[in-house]
Amino acid sequence: MATFKFVLHIANKRKDGTYPISLRIIKRMRSKYCSTGLYARKEEWNAEAERFVSNRNVCPMNKEYNARLMELTGRIKKIELSFERDGIDWTLNQFEDAFLNKSKQGKFFDYVKKCIKEMKETGHIGNAKVWERSMYNLYLFDKKLNNRAFQEIDIKYVKAYNAFMEKKGWCGNTRKHNLKTLRAVLNKAILEKEYNASAYPFGKGGFCISELEEETDKRYLSEASLNKLMGMKSKNKRNEVARHLFLFSYFCFGMSYIDMANLKRKNIQKDGGKEYIVYKRQKTKHSKGSKFIRIPINEDLKSLINWFKENTDLVGDSLLPIVTMKCEGEKLYDHQRRRLAIYNKHLKSLAEEFGLEEKLTSYVSRHSMAMTLQEDGTPREIISQIMGHKDLKTTNTYLDSFSNQLIENITNKSLHKNRMAI
Repeated sequence: MATFKFVLHIANKRKDGTYPISLRIIKRMRSKYCSTGLYARKEEWNAEAERFVSNRNVCPMNKEYNARLMELTGRIKKIELSFERDGIDWTLNQFEDAFLNKSKQGKFFDYVKKCIKEMKETGHIGNAKVWERSMYNLYLFDKKLNNRAFQEIDIKYVKAYNAFMEKKGWCGNTRKHNLKTLRAVLNKAILEKEYNASAYPFGKGGFCISELEEETDKRYLSEASLNKLMGMKSKNKRNEVARHLFLFSYFCFGMSYIDMANLKRKNIQKDGGKEYIVYKRQKTKHSKGSKFIRIPINEDLKSLINWFKENTDLVGDSLLPIVTMKCEGEKLYDHQRRRLAIYNKHLKSLAEEFGLEEKLTSYVSRHSMAMTLQEDGTPREIISQIMGHKDLKTTNTYLDSFSNQLIENITNKSLHKNRMAI
């Protein structure tokens, strides 16, 4: 399976004319060099014997150095036996970590922490937070997670984790979300050659995540409720700001709260004498093929933008009164999430004040716009582009659930009107 050899690493000549003595490991046509901490000149090294020459006139410390190589040979055999005993199909990086006594590296959780750190450093804060939450949930199940090797995360492990979540009362979509994140970690590790797929618990014949999916209740506003939001004013100033933000999202084809929070004055661009809001969705902006969304600024949007300018305090060049402090990176991400919770609180209060039948949240504006477009006969391909979905499959899933709910609502109303007397 693997070969080991001590070699004079002539590619790395030092200033004193010596070269490192490295352990060369070859496995599955891939190689890696590990430092032994020993150095030699060319004349001091016997390549065939993989030892220092026995002539003390050439190499005065040959006995001590060769004794160290014998010790390292014993370590190699011990590491091999350890991996074999634990059923671990080790990677080159795992062997290097064990050989160099890096006991905290080369393991599942340490790989995850490294990835999260890289995500935060490259601006992928949202993904980093998702991985952090999922790893916290996994740790609730497995208190030995810190010491798990990749090969231990097999189908038996995943089934036990799913059973644990189910006993906790977590819904299918929550379990699906956590397992999709775990799958993403393993897929990334495979791609980066940190993990051999022999124990991979997903894919063909493995654990089927899609079977956990449950249809969620997609909320959208009736025409009467939309008319109330557009025509009535709240007596509460904060509710009134929330109402304007909701309508801004609606007229921007259901723009998400986070996308609104990141809008700047520069996102308003002129083209052919017309003004547009031009942006990329935060959710998919790092994805390959991510496209800009262009929203024409009509009279309704223009009035909303002017209202925010005249009636709220805008920080910096923000277009909307969502971000209330100057910050960036992870602090900005956390601030936006706190503001989202406050926004939903005021939307709930607004719905009670106006006597709306539907639950009012930040996402209802997105659902309502999708429903409006569908009822107006807009082709789904266009709706998909307007909503910023990555593919039509997402749009179909989105709108099919609306259709089912609409049919049920109409049926219930009909049955209520024609209730049989018994």
